[in-house]
Amino acid sequence: MEEVTFDPGLIQAIFKHIWTRRALEREKNEGNDGTECEVGTGTLKKTRTTSANSNALKLSCELLRIFITGFELDDEAVQRSAMIAEAEGAGKIEGTHLERILPQLLLDF
Repeated sequence: MEEVTFDPGLIQAIFKHIWTRRALEREKNEGNDGTECEVGTGTLKKTRTTSANSNALKLSCELLRIFITGFELDDEAVQRSAMIAEAEGAGKIEGTHLERILPQLLLDF
């Protein structure tokens, strides 16, 4: 039986959000729009996309699962997930509730 883990699509969306925000912060700190910084042949730093392959996403999902369940974060994760579940009127905590609190939990720890 395979253990339940996070949805790779969700993790990819979180990564993309962070990558986009960091790129915007870098541009702001550099004081330019980044278009003159050439990275490779025919690609500009501003137009280059960042991506993760499927194996990297699966590994990230597993590491996040271990992070949530293994390092004394159980209580915090459960409390935050319970608040979400209660607000929705659910009787029990489901994986979707944990997925919702994951970004904030990672930022806090």
